[in-house]
Order: sequence, then C-alpha cells, then structure tokens
Amino acid sequence: MKLTPEQRIQLHEFNNLTKSLSFNMYDVCYTKTKEEREAYIKYIDEQYNADRLTTILKDVASVIGAHVLNIAKQDYEPQGASVTMLVSEGPVEEAPDSAFEESPGPLPESAVLHLDKSHITVHTYPEYNPADGISTFRADIDVSTCGEISPLKALNYMIHSFDTDIMTMDYRVRGFTRDVSGHKHFIDHDINSIQNYIPDEVKELFDMIDVNIYQENIFHTKCKLKNFDLDNYLFGYNKRELYLNEQEEITDKLKHEMDEIYYGKNMKRT
Repeated sequence: MKLTPEQRIQLHEFNNLTKSLSFNMYDVCYTKTKEEREAYIKYIDEQYNADRLTTILKDVASVIGAHVLNIAKQDYEPQGASVTMLVSEGPVEEAPDSAFEESPGPLPESAVLHLDKSHITVHTYPEYNPADGISTFRADIDVSTCGEISPLKALNYMIHSFDTDIMTMDYRVRGFTRDVSGHKHFIDHDINSIQNYIPDEVKELFDMIDVNIYQENIFHTKCKLKNFDLDNYLFGYNKRELYLNEQEEITDKLKHEMDEIYYGKNMKRT
C-alpha cells in the first residue's frame, strides 16, 4: 500500500514500531577429502571475512538510508566472522512514499531511503560433515529498524550479495505507536508475504514456502534453488573427473542435505 503524505497516520511524537528482518543463507558444497574440506573452509573465511562483511553491511545501510555510528567486527579462530553496526535515523519527514510499497528494494546505486534508529548484524558459520563430505556455509544477517522504513527494502541487495542455495527469511513488527488521538497502531503498512519484496527474476529461480501468522505480524519465507548442476557444488574439480556412479552418489548427498536444511529436519535417505 502506497500512502501519500496526506494519507499518512499523524503520530504522537515518533514512530515506536520495531521492524526486524532476519535473513539466513546457506551454501552447500561437496568436499571429497579432509584437505578439500579444510581448503573450502579457508576459502569461505577469505571470501566472507570481517572486512568483506563490513562492506556488505555498509551497503545495506546505504540501501535503507542509515548513517553508520559504530562498527564492531571480528574474525574468529578456527573459522567464522561477525560484524555489528549501529546506525542512526534519518529525518522521518524525508522518508519517501515508496517505503510503503510492497516491492523489491533498490540496490545501493539507486538507494535514497531514510529510517529511524537501527542496528545491523552479520555472523558466519562455515562447517562440514566429517562422515559424508558435505560442507556448508551459513550467514545470518539481522536488520532491525524503528520508524517508518521497513528493513525489507534491504532484502534485494542481500540476496544479490551472496551466492546461495537456500534462504530463510523472518520479518516481524513489534510494539506499537500512537496517533495524535492516542489510538495504538501495531503495524503501519500492509504486507501479506515477504515474497512481495523479492524480485520476480529471483523468485523464478527458487521453490518458496510461506508460513505467516498475520494476526501477530509475523512472516516467514524459505527458498530452495530449483535447478541443480553438480559442477556448481564441487570444490576444486568438475563432474567430468568423476565416474557416473560417483556423480549420482554425490548428487544424492547434496540434494538430501539441501532438503534437510529447507524443511528443517533430519530426513531418511531413500
């Protein structure tokens, strides 16, 4: 729903609603040997170290129009990294009408949005299964804002920042704000699905499931890549170097891992 300045709720003081987006992505890879697993973990740590993650979060802040106040970052041993960023508000009166539209947000080069108080965090979790050669990389990004702007406007950029096989997204609006008559408002924009903030060209690539609790302003969407090319999941070599039965076995392991992550439960192999 797009509101004109005349249609916007006249608030008492400032907007107290807290809007939180949790974005989780998973990359799955097959690593045949211990050396390959260790090389994969090292590669991920280099690709998504604290400095690179800081750059991504700065771009997220740019997308939602935030001013960065403070950055805390850390690379961990033996693996993983974290970044926490505190950002400040922009003038509410300058918030554009597009903030209320259910549509994908801009990429950094076209971002002209503003928001109230906010914080942005990211944590990475590279790991591997010692039993069957499957390695996974998970990144968790949380964007929390107070004010008129929804952090969902940063979703388009975050999707394009990671090469992902599976995504899970949670969006929740907490608290309430009052209008000038004292009436409480527990949400200030229409939304029926997080998918409305994902570009059509991205949605075509993924199978998607929604689990929403509308009366509680809680929205959940999970996505799994549709097309499977084994070459995209082999670290350091390609499928032409494998026998056909090896290709089939590895494909089965990878798809099983992706299904377990997507459905959130351990599953028996067929």
